[in-house]
Amino acid sequence: MSLRYALLALLNVEPMTGYDLYKQFESSVGYVWHAPDSQIYPELRRMERDGLLEGEEVAWGTKGRKRQYHVTDAGREAFRTWVNTQLDYPRERDPMHLKAAYLEWADPDAARSQLLAHAEHYGARLLQWQQKIQEIDGGTSDMLNRRLATFPSADHSRVAAFKRFTYEGLTARAESEIAWAQRGLALLDELYPEDSSGTAAT
Repeated sequence: MSLRYALLALLNVEPMTGYDLYKQFESSVGYVWHAPDSQIYPELRRMERDGLLEGEEVAWGTKGRKRQYHVTDAGREAFRTWVNTQLDYPRERDPMHLKAAYLEWADPDAARSQLLAHAEHYGARLLQWQQKIQEIDGGTSDMLNRRLATFPSADHSRVAAFKRFTYEGLTARAESEIAWAQRGLALLDELYPEDSSGTAAT
């Protein structure tokens, strides 16, 4: 159900088509809740059916038409209720940490390759999230500026602070995962000292 509230978060800024939402999703809430367009469009239809959104056909290009969605009062109330409700934490699903528990089955070079890939993945995410913080601090975040336009000026610092807080948490998580992968690489060197290139001596 978190997809529903991620969409409401975006639509509380301004009306959007499904295509607009998909693009915004990738550059904003997509950092904390991934969803492909194959999930977004059906959820929009369900939200309209449930009275959280209203849709209308709008012109698209020279001849096309697309459905644009507006948040209803019921949708805003549902979003506010969700924000104020204690989170029900899901059970963990972490494939890399699961695999790490059984790396004794892996060839050392394969284990090294996977840990390096893990560090590279989070290194790229770290750069993305640090850039988001820089945009917030510099006032150049397009989505944040559009969101601020929907709030009284007295609330702007609070809105920006919570967005920064979120990316601070993501950067800390990325730094932790990178450090963990580096520790894993060091552990492989300790456990297979005969050949640090990845092939254990027999």
